[in-house]
Amino acid sequence: MTTIQIGTPVSLVTGANKGIGLETVRRLIGAGHRVYLAARDVERGRTAAEALGARFVELDVTSDASVRLAANVVEREEGHLDVLVNNAGITGPLRDVHEYTGEDVAAVLLTNVAGYVRVMHAFLPLLELSADPRIVNVSSGLGSFALFHDSSRIESRAGTPLYGAAKSAINMLTARYAQLLPGIRINSADPGMTATDLSGGQGHSVKDGTDAIIAFAIGGPDTPTGAYRDGDGDLPW
Repeated sequence: MTTIQIGTPVSLVTGANKGIGLETVRRLIGAGHRVYLAARDVERGRTAAEALGARFVELDVTSDASVRLAANVVEREEGHLDVLVNNAGITGPLRDVHEYTGEDVAAVLLTNVAGYVRVMHAFLPLLELSADPRIVNVSSGLGSFALFHDSSRIESRAGTPLYGAAKSAINMLTARYAQLLPGIRINSADPGMTATDLSGGQGHSVKDGTDAIIAFAIGGPDTPTGAYRDGDGDLPW
């Protein structure tokens, strides 16, 4: 495998036309990265990218063809990728637990879990050409079994079983992939309760919500792999 030595780091963030993804793009650009703002909505994605000085690439994480086309764009324009931030996700329906269906959970897992895997594998050849490749999987404290069992934490009371299950799956994927791909730093970042559309505008600022993401994406040589952290540090699995 040939490693490309780079000047300006190249990053890609999925689901990045608003919220945590958009703020991640802004901060990576501020750190000197050349950033691809990936989103499935072309109009909103282009507008957001132009406002920040990012490069827009259309990417729907539920579509193999869309993800392959996005990877082809980055390969053609850059030849490698240094940082991949898997952020695109949905909450799924919030309703009485008696009313959930198999289709409900399938839709959430298709985007929030299969989507992450689809994107990782499409960009893996480009990441392996980087001198210091990193994957940041945006997770949640709702995916922690330990926090669920801690009655002092809000995670123990949140009625979001489908979303929580998806984030637990992401945490296990992160740990396993970090073990199987030791040449790439692969970590799970919990934004915490962040004021975005997904939280109904409740929580801390998007800057606070992206602290763990940015630390994993641009941290120094002591940045771990296979870790699960929020802005304050390590979280229990």
